[in-house]
Amino acid sequence: MTNILFTAFSNRTDALDLANEAARGLREVGIDSATYFLDHPDAPSLDSSTMVVSLGGDGTFLRAARLAHEHDAMVLPVNLGTMGFLLDVPSDQIVTSVKDALVSARVVERLALAISIEGSGTSDFALNDVVVERQRVGHMVRVRTYVGDDEYLTYSADGVLVATPTGSTGYNFSAGGPVVDASLSVMIITPIAPHFTIDRSIVVDADTTVRLVAHKKPAAVVADGTEIGVIEPGQAVLVHRSPTPVRVISSGAFELGVRLRQSLREGHA
Repeated sequence: MTNILFTAFSNRTDALDLANEAARGLREVGIDSATYFLDHPDAPSLDSSTMVVSLGGDGTFLRAARLAHEHDAMVLPVNLGTMGFLLDVPSDQIVTSVKDALVSARVVERLALAISIEGSGTSDFALNDVVVERQRVGHMVRVRTYVGDDEYLTYSADGVLVATPTGSTGYNFSAGGPVVDASLSVMIITPIAPHFTIDRSIVVDADTTVRLVAHKKPAAVVADGTEIGVIEPGQAVLVHRSPTPVRVISSGAFELGVRLRQSLREGHA
């Protein structure tokens, strides 16, 4: 039988209560489950047959998606947060959604990013975005951008990000980038608070490689909100499509238009 793994952060008592309640409901129909705290140092036991259930907001989902991606498992996003752009399963429908997914899961493959820091051996993964950004408040970074072998723009800015369509509603959106349908195979390059430079995003094919090069100053490299390294002047971050997508179970309850109207309603965002 497919394993059900509820995931949440340990400080979310509401998520733990919900996981326990859902586990009882699933146990009544013969379905076993376990709970794992995403901030726990020990790795959980799972494989490609596991259904990872994310209980929280978008940040919880990103961490759960990373865990699922490592094992090619499916992830079911349950919304306990405020914005919940990435989450379409209401908290009162967990048991029903899990049971439905076990019978016939509607799986959507989300494009993810493979990230490597040139010359360091550092590699990582992001579902939302990778950012090359300033290290110190009040300072800018200069970032040269390349798509394939073609040099694009050099930005003086707080940073430059490369986002997936899934991540287009995150930092990219806050920085003035476009909302992109998650089914598209593209990457979005968006400058963050650029100084005397074009501030428009550039959308490129996901099958190319984007290279971000630090110019004159070191820069921090951040993947899905977590710093993964620092690049020195002349050093580059390489970003391309991950060969393995993130497999997200969609309930179809809330499509993008609905989530935009609800999350961006007047006075909310």
